[in-house]
Amino acid sequence: MACSRGAASPDAQTQRRLFAASAGYCQNPGCANELFIDAAGKSIHIAEMAHVFAANDAGPRAKPDLSLEERGAFENLVMLCANCHTMVDKAPSAFPDKTMLSWKREHANKLQGLFGAVKFGDRASARGVVEPLLAENHAIFKHYGPHINAARNPESGAAEQWKRKMLACILPNNRRTLAILDANRHLLVGDEKAMLEQFRQHINDLEAFHIEGNREDASRFPTELSKILEASE
Repeated sequence: MACSRGAASPDAQTQRRLFAASAGYCQNPGCANELFIDAAGKSIHIAEMAHVFAANDAGPRAKPDLSLEERGAFENLVMLCANCHTMVDKAPSAFPDKTMLSWKREHANKLQGLFGAVKFGDRASARGVVEPLLAENHAIFKHYGPHINAARNPESGAAEQWKRKMLACILPNNRRTLAILDANRHLLVGDEKAMLEQFRQHINDLEAFHIEGNREDASRFPTELSKILEASE
């Protein structure tokens, strides 16, 4: 997912933010391409970070008065599949900056609706949206996680399978869950707000490990989160 634009490339935090904003899909609303694809037992990513205003003065939609930092900032980047990135850069007049920025906004609005990231009036309704995502992630971890016996055999393919499940399912589900919980923070009681912040750090650590290749140990999933928004006694 790295950008090839040298000094105008985004830093690690911006890359994580772009991944989160895309939720694993091209941000062109007319494109339904997933950015992580399972093919022949391998995880292939076709995600590319496209500059709204060019990374250099000779590039598409160039804006010479921008600094290198501004060119590599989140606000100047859109996460696209390889095809869409090629398209917007080869025909910049057909895809001006306003169009690309509108794609980003439209994608965010669409995801908010898909994720169910709306305010609910009661805990049960919010729980009903969150619980299936948590359950799916738990099932994936139980059957494919690094603790299973097959993971100890480097020739089994279990590690690659776990990586594919992480990129295609767990990380997107985590972001959906976080969006829903943030939108319904007013329903959280007791230690649930602290639990939410632990979950946020867990997500950041996982993304740093699996997307950036950061080899620091990720914080553990807060197990109490599986019961969040359950009926309070």
